[in-house]
Amino acid sequence: MKPFKTIAAAAGFLLAGGAAQAAEVTHAMGTTDVPDDPQRVVILTNEGTEAVLTLGVQPVGAANSWTGDPWYDHIEDEMGDATPVGKESAVNLELIAALQPDLILGNKTRHEAIYPQLSAIAATVFSERLRGDWRKNFALYAEALGRQEEGEKVLAEFDADVEELAAKLGDATEEKVSVIRMTAGQIRIYQKDSFSGYMLEHIGFQRPANQDVDEFVMRVGKESIPDMDGDRIFYFTYDTGDGEGEKLTEEVINDPLWKSLDAVKAGKVHVVDDTIWNTAGGIIAARLMLEDVARIYGVSE
Repeated sequence: MKPFKTIAAAAGFLLAGGAAQAAEVTHAMGTTDVPDDPQRVVILTNEGTEAVLTLGVQPVGAANSWTGDPWYDHIEDEMGDATPVGKESAVNLELIAALQPDLILGNKTRHEAIYPQLSAIAATVFSERLRGDWRKNFALYAEALGRQEEGEKVLAEFDADVEELAAKLGDATEEKVSVIRMTAGQIRIYQKDSFSGYMLEHIGFQRPANQDVDEFVMRVGKESIPDMDGDRIFYFTYDTGDGEGEKLTEEVINDPLWKSLDAVKAGKVHVVDDTIWNTAGGIIAARLMLEDVARIYGVSE
């Protein structure tokens, strides 16, 4: 499994060799002419930030990470002097304009209402959605950056790593794995059309029946704890700093219903990082999630 810095360096090397670059890109909002070699890129989603970094691009501006100050720990060293432009759901148009970008990468789900304003600032390309198959957005960003060939190579390397991990896991992928998130006032049972859901399916894992559907998430309360069971449970907590997410987690894992779950009684419950398994949603987090799975199942090198 190649580390992030190696991939980014390789992408830069390939660019120096004169890779083909985009001129016109079809995307969620139509067709946009993009610069041949954009130098000042603003990226407005967390998963998109991981894409541009992996492709060897240092953005001049980026959406703040959902947690971190202003970036997730796992990308902080790579962000350099990039300017935070606000959370995905509330970006600062004046700040973006002041950065004088030549390319803006955003997302229809998050930014459809401000597409006209963004397009007036610079060439703007939007991905369609933010859920399961992050690879589609990655490929679009690579095309918009004129780095389509490099993007294809990154994804091919990723797929090879997934195949290698699946081979090491062997019959362990027959386990029906359950994915649960606790956040303030709400428990979420994640299904296949989520970041972790897509990743687990890509590796080859099975899912409990209520999670083995092409949907995003079930939002439930503690009365639904019996619906969270599986052969193995992965759970994570999203906390905004007020402690409410952690408080709910403690309530759930100490509930008699939770303690009665088969996975809990078998000792097959694992606390994992919300950022890596859910919130970041991009290629770097995907690689770190593969490392988590390999470690938990004891097949790390």
